[in-house]
Amino acid sequence: MKLFEAIILAIVEGITEFLPVSSTGHMIIASSLMGIAEDPFTKAFTVAIQLGAIFSVVVLYYKKFFQSMSFYYKLFAAFIPAAILGKLLDDFIDSLLGNVLVVGITLFAGGVILIFIDMLFNNNQNIDSVEDISYSNAVKIGLFQCVAMIPGVSRSAATIIGGMAQKLSRKTAAEFSFFLAVPTMFAATAYKLYKFYKTMEVAGTGFNKNELICLGVGNIVAFLVALLAIKSFITFLTNHGFRLFGYYRVVVGIVIIILYIAGVDLKIL
Repeated sequence: MKLFEAIILAIVEGITEFLPVSSTGHMIIASSLMGIAEDPFTKAFTVAIQLGAIFSVVVLYYKKFFQSMSFYYKLFAAFIPAAILGKLLDDFIDSLLGNVLVVGITLFAGGVILIFIDMLFNNNQNIDSVEDISYSNAVKIGLFQCVAMIPGVSRSAATIIGGMAQKLSRKTAAEFSFFLAVPTMFAATAYKLYKFYKTMEVAGTGFNKNELICLGVGNIVAFLVALLAIKSFITFLTNHGFRLFGYYRVVVGIVIIILYIAGVDLKIL
C-alpha cells in the first residue's frame, strides 16, 4: 500500500463511518478500485483506522462519557447482541467482505428504507435525550446493530433506524449510534487486529516501516475527517432528515449491481 492510497482510504473511512451509507461497503469499493483489496495489509488497515474514527466521538462528546454509570450500562446492553453474534458468525462475515454484489444489494435496499424512514416515524419520536433511553430500548437497538454485520448495510443506518423504531428523535438516535460505535468498533478492531497479528506471528512476519507509517497517518486522517463528518451530519440530519442519504445509497447500489452483472472488474486501477 502506498501512502496516498492509505490517505484516500482514511478519508473514505472518516466520511462514511458515522453516516448511514456503509463505511465497510465504501472501503471495499475504494480498495477494489485501487487494486489493493486482496492485500492482507489492506484488510488489517481498513480495520485499524477505525480507531481514529472512534476517538473522534470521544473527543466531540467527552462530557457524555463522564455523566453517569447508567450511560455505560445502556451502551453495554446495546453492545452485547453484536458481541455474541459477531463471535459466532465471524468466519461467515469475513467471507462476505469481498463480495461486491452483496454490497450493491444492501446499499440499494438500505437506501430505499432511508428514503421513507422519516415518513414511517413522523411525529412519533418523543425520546429527545440519551439519558431517557431505557435498557429495553438499548437492547433492541443492539439487535438492529447486528444486521450491520452484512457488508453494505451500515452500522450507523441500522442503529439509527433501530433507535427511531424505539421512538428516539433523529438527533438522539444518531448520537446514541455514535456512542454505541465506541465499544462496538473498539472490540471489533481489537479482535480483528489480534487475529491478523496471530497470522503474522505464525508466518514469522510483521508490519514493515511503510505499513507502520500508513497506519499512523491513516488514523490521524480518519480522526480529523470523522470530526468534521459527525458535526456536519448532525446539523444536516436535524434540518433535512435521511432522504438524501437514501437516494445516494440507491444510486451507488444500482451502479455496483449493473457493473457486476455486466462483468466489469472493479479492480480497474
